Amino acid sequence: MTSSMGRTVGGEGLRAHVVVDREHFAVDVSVQVSVGETVAIMGPSGAGKSTLLQALAGLEPLTAGEIEVAGRVVDRVATPRVRTAPMNRGIVLLGQEARLFPHLSVRENVAFGPRAAGQDVRVARDSADEWLARVGLPGAGDRMPRELSGGEGQRVAVARALAASPRAVLLDEPLVALDPATAGDIRQMLRDQLAGITTIAVTHDAADAVALADRLLVIEAGRVTQHGPVRGVLSAPASGFIAAIAGVNRLVGVAADGGWRGGGLRLGSTDAESLALAAVDGSPLAAVFRPAAVRIERTDDPHAWASRILRLEPILSGVRLHTEHCQVDTSLADAVDLAVGDEVHLRVDPAGVRFVPASVASVAPVAI
Repeated sequence: MTSSMGRTVGGEGLRAHVVVDREHFAVDVSVQVSVGETVAIMGPSGAGKSTLLQALAGLEPLTAGEIEVAGRVVDRVATPRVRTAPMNRGIVLLGQEARLFPHLSVRENVAFGPRAAGQDVRVARDSADEWLARVGLPGAGDRMPRELSGGEGQRVAVARALAASPRAVLLDEPLVALDPATAGDIRQMLRDQLAGITTIAVTHDAADAVALADRLLVIEAGRVTQHGPVRGVLSAPASGFIAAIAGVNRLVGVAADGGWRGGGLRLGSTDAESLALAAVDGSPLAAVFRPAAVRIERTDDPHAWASRILRLEPILSGVRLHTEHCQVDTSLADAVDLAVGDEVHLRVDPAGVRFVPASVASVAPVAI
C-alpha cells in the first residue's frame, strides 16, 4: 500500500489500545500504524499525548489495554499478562532533549545500541559513522556531546536511535527547543531517515505534521476526537483546538437557505461540497475560513456584520484582529487607526468559506 506521501506502507507495524488512569481523566486511545507509516499526534497541553508515548515505550504502566509491535504483544493487562521491559520492546523514544551519554564520543553514542545487542565493536563503529553521515554529520564521530550544538545533538540522537534497528520510533516534540532554521533542517532530515520506519510523532506544530506524517490523530482530554489524512483534518477541523492549530476560524451554527447561520450571522460559500451540506435547513454546520478571507468594511455594507475588537496581534503580514466573532488579518496601514474596543464591520468572501459537519458525533471520541 502506498501512503498519501508516496511511502510504501503495510504489514505488521504497531497496534495498541492504551488505557492509563490519570488524576482527572483516563487516557483511552487506540492507534494502529503500518510499517513505513508516520502518524502525527496533536492535542492541547495535558491531553494525554506524552502519556500515550510513555505507555507505548514501557515507561508508564497500562491500566488496561494491549500493545503489539511487529506482530508481537509486548504489553497486555488481561490474562495472560505480558509486560516487556522498555529495552526489549523494539521501540525507541526521542524527546525534546538529545540525552546523549556525556562520557562517550559521538561515535560511541551511536554505536551503543548495536554493541549492547552483541554486534562486533568494529562493525558497530563503522555503522555509527555511516549513520552520522546519513544525518548530516560526516566525520563527527570523535567529537564529544558537549561540543555539539542543539541541532547537532538532535541529529546524533536520531542516528543513535535508528542505528539500533528499532521496530518503531516515537517522537515527543523533538524540534520544540530548536530555532526555526535548525528545526526546518532537522525536520527534513527526519523525513528522509524515517522513510520505511513505523513512527508516531507528537507535535504542537502543524508544519511538523504536514511535513512528516501520513495521518493526523487529535487527542483531547485523553480521547481521540478526530483522525484522518493530515491535510484533510486541518482543512475540516472538528473542534476549536484543531481550528486554532490549522490557523482558521471555525464558527458553529446550522444550515439555512443554502448557506450558514449562527448567532445572527449569515455566511455563504461557493464550494460545491459545502453547498451540498447546507442543502438541509437546520443541519448542524460549521463555517471554516481563514482570517485572510475576512474584509473590514469601512461603511455599513448590507452583507457585513458589526463586531468589536478584543485584541490586536502583530503578525508577519500585518496585524491580526481578534474580534467577538472571528479573527481577521489586515495590513499595518489598515490597522493603524484601530484599537481594542473599536467596532468594525466585517464581511467574508464566500469563495474562502467551507462548510463542514458540526454534529455532536464529529467531536465525540472515536476509535481507529
